[in-house]
Amino acid sequence: MPATLKPAAEMARNAKTPFPGASAAYEEARRALLAEEIEFRRHMSRLTEQRRALPPGPVIAKNYRFQDEQGSEVGLIDLFGDKQTLMAYFWMYGPQRERPCPMCTNWLGAVHGNAADIKQRVALKVLGRSSVERQLAFAQERGWRDLNFVQTVGDDYARDLGILMPDGSEYPALTIFRRDGDKVRLFWASEMAREMADPGQDPRDAPDIAALWSILDLTPEGRGTDWYPRLRYD
Repeated sequence: MPATLKPAAEMARNAKTPFPGASAAYEEARRALLAEEIEFRRHMSRLTEQRRALPPGPVIAKNYRFQDEQGSEVGLIDLFGDKQTLMAYFWMYGPQRERPCPMCTNWLGAVHGNAADIKQRVALKVLGRSSVERQLAFAQERGWRDLNFVQTVGDDYARDLGILMPDGSEYPALTIFRRDGDKVRLFWASEMAREMADPGQDPRDAPDIAALWSILDLTPEGRGTDWYPRLRYD
């Protein structure tokens, strides 16, 4: 971004409410909010630049194994295909669960809508502890045609990420890996753990990777305090 930027409050004065009849109080509050939105956009741009500038992450030394949709056992580097970057989302659909996590399902539903485009740039894989067949059966039920599912062989991957508890319960994880020759390095992993949540908030990343919450944040009702998505609403 340019070193010198026009003050956000000055830029916000150019705003025009799209419909007539707004009160002076609304206009003033909306301009103040718009200035904050401009500042937030700038902060997001700085954050993105800082993330991309991360130095090389650690080499993934352990030989994690996976089973792909063709039934072949493969290593982590094989999940890249012909791409330099791998986006791996571990979802909560372990063999002990009758149905997958509703929030993981919601997130993957949103990602599915962009999956064909995402895969033009990076490899995108959904990892789960359930068999590939079981994951694909649920994907077919949801109409997900552009997501690629992989089974983790053994529990080392989930355990080393810290998302598999001793009682078998799971947490989701979004991890970005980078190819470095014949090695794989960690680029970025979601690390905002539960103990990092502010009072009254669920733990979440910034930016919030769930489109559901980002969209609801635009509404007067917001995301609420006791509502979560379900697998079915009938």
